[in-house]
Amino acid sequence: MKYKQTTIDQTERKNITYWIIFIGIILVGSTLRAPLTSVGSLISLIREDLQISHTLAGMITTLPLLAFAFLSPIAPRISRRIGMERTIFFSLLLLLIGIVVRSLFGVSFLFIGTLFIGLAIAFGNVLIPVIIQLNFPLRVGVVMGLYAVFMNIAGATASGVSVPISSIQGVGWRGSLAFWGILVLIAILVWLPHLKKQKEQPNHKINNKSAKGDGSRVWRSPLAWYITLFMGLQSLMFYTLITWLPDILQLHGYSPSSAGWMLFLMQAFLIPVTFIVPIYAERMKEQRFLGGIVASMFILGILGVLSGYTVVIPIAIIILGMACGAAFSLCMMLFSLRTKNSEQAAEISGMAQSFGYLLAAIGPTLFGAIHDITDGWQWPLMMLLVIAGIIFLVAVASGKDRVIELNN
Repeated sequence: MKYKQTTIDQTERKNITYWIIFIGIILVGSTLRAPLTSVGSLISLIREDLQISHTLAGMITTLPLLAFAFLSPIAPRISRRIGMERTIFFSLLLLLIGIVVRSLFGVSFLFIGTLFIGLAIAFGNVLIPVIIQLNFPLRVGVVMGLYAVFMNIAGATASGVSVPISSIQGVGWRGSLAFWGILVLIAILVWLPHLKKQKEQPNHKINNKSAKGDGSRVWRSPLAWYITLFMGLQSLMFYTLITWLPDILQLHGYSPSSAGWMLFLMQAFLIPVTFIVPIYAERMKEQRFLGGIVASMFILGILGVLSGYTVVIPIAIIILGMACGAAFSLCMMLFSLRTKNSEQAAEISGMAQSFGYLLAAIGPTLFGAIHDITDGWQWPLMMLLVIAGIIFLVAVASGKDRVIELNN
């Protein structure tokens, strides 16, 4: 009886531990998009208050993407030195500091705080999927899906409520941006118990060895470059839209609050598609047709926004949201579908995320710069239309039934 009781107690403690880990993962995931997506709805208020150009305003989104590009390959090394749990904890502290610095001080601190936010989120982007794999090896798909859902729900909510929060007397855009520090603070408190748990990560040795071997050769693969360009350009599209779409909509008669909720609508339709596309992609022998549909949705959505028709714009925004969700999840699937093993998948993922986010970082700033030069939104949107055409080409090329060959 004692043995049986002890076994039950151990099982209960194990279940409680897993629930604590799961809740921590969900809360950390919720902090990885909201600090970025909250800016898009407020960008016009920030720009007018600080008297900065559209080009400089675009840097508010560009800086985090640069941080993603440069820090993503380094994050695993740091986590191996101090442990993943501690790395996530310190990244949450950095995220909270970045939110406070960005919100409460002048122009220079706006960009310094934004850089801190980008660096902090980069750690979460890289390490949380690994933590899920280590702690939930038999439920990776389910936990990863819930992690993505909560991340995107928080991001969409931040887009929708940021302007209403800023409208509260005495709050303004600074207080609205600072509001998301509360979510980060909750995540920090929930993550504290994880500091006692430092798991060994034996697979890192395999990855290191692989990185020294085939890692450099993946950069010479045309297929790897197609996937990388697909990843980078779809990211460029998403982050440019969440930065500038509210400003574009205000030109068509939307209030700042309504424009923010339209951005929420775009991200809301992103969520279900993120689940559906991988299921169909995995069942297909090749994904060229799916890649073509995704790119065509980008083209249709941008043409709808360019039209300026009141009836068409909401439909165009829904299509753009579905395109963003489908493109991102298809890219994630291609890392596995176009490779022979997990080591190659890790290599192409690292290549696509480092160079891809570097490419994506160009989008918001270039879009704002073209607006400053032309004093309108038509030419910047034409730029996105051209990029959507390139996405069509690389998505179709990436979807062909083949795998990356690493020849000496």
